[in-house]
Amino acid sequence: MFFKVLATDKQTKARRGELHLAGQIIPTPVFMPVGTQGTVKTLTPLQIKETGAEIILCNAYHLCLRPGAEIIKQLGGLHRFMGWKGAIITDSGGFQVFSLSKLTKISNNGVEFQSPIDGSKLLLTPEKVIKIQNDIGANIIMAFDECVPYPCEKDMASVAVERTLNWAARCLDSHNNEDQALFGIVQGSVFEELRIECAKHLEKMNFQGYAIGGLSVGEGSLLMNEVMDYTVEYLPPGKPRYLMGVGFPEDILHAVERGVDMFDCVIPTRNGRNGCAFTHLGKVKILNSRYKEDTGPLDEMCDCYTCKNFSRAYLRHLFVAKETLGLTLLSLHNIFYFQRLMQQIRDSIERGEFRSFKEQFFSAYKNN
Repeated sequence: MFFKVLATDKQTKARRGELHLAGQIIPTPVFMPVGTQGTVKTLTPLQIKETGAEIILCNAYHLCLRPGAEIIKQLGGLHRFMGWKGAIITDSGGFQVFSLSKLTKISNNGVEFQSPIDGSKLLLTPEKVIKIQNDIGANIIMAFDECVPYPCEKDMASVAVERTLNWAARCLDSHNNEDQALFGIVQGSVFEELRIECAKHLEKMNFQGYAIGGLSVGEGSLLMNEVMDYTVEYLPPGKPRYLMGVGFPEDILHAVERGVDMFDCVIPTRNGRNGCAFTHLGKVKILNSRYKEDTGPLDEMCDCYTCKNFSRAYLRHLFVAKETLGLTLLSLHNIFYFQRLMQQIRDSIERGEFRSFKEQFFSAYKNN
């Protein structure tokens, strides 16, 4: 993996870069659709590619539970297994272990937990997490980290930071695949001292990229932006910065302004499956009765397959009739919307007009 910054906005810390990965050049800032279990829900790999997406995120935790990392390896790796020819990043599953599992027991060795699928007892250590991701064969893999809830006491967050740093070092020691880039994850909840401490130590470990984890867990946008303000300052400027699990358009713009390069979130597809579409004027909740006879597209400024071919009235009909096509068409539109937004962001940075673009976006966008 190779990363370089091509342009920096003079009025903000926004930057336009390139991520050279697996023979691809991925422009940044970039939004990565989420295919948790080896699939972006309701969409084919071809449909995802046609939105302009070049890299997607899958989850090592879910894939190791089902079908298993060894099976994926035997079948040629995750790219071949899911039929995706673009780049793949895998989350280590740290967040999922703590949020989805029952009877979780955390120690310096790792995490013992009960599988949410069959109830079996499992142990994840940093070494095992790296082996799982090595076997799966993603292009970018994440170190194992300890996530804490919000709110939490500073002492609890401090212990988690210490453990995250210990696990990060063990992940580096056990990682042996030069074809995969390993990213470290900054934790520390909303405590400035802990975030800076974690970032400084991780920077010394010389990861190929750095993620900001443990945000968008209930702290709100103001606190999240404050955390980014002081955390990004301690991340090396020559390496990609990845804000994990954050995906509302307004949050992406605030993060780009602070120098973040990479994003992932289930928001586009989850909202799409629930009848909510993103447009340049804000969200459209398609089940609203006002769209029953609306002949217009979801977004008159959009040229995705959905907007070029179907009316709001038809899309509403699909959801009322509980037709699967409705889920597909709104998910497809939403991912296209996010890819177009990122392209507009990149263009505005290159022109030196990111702040102006951000202001214009918020003047039109209504967060309904």
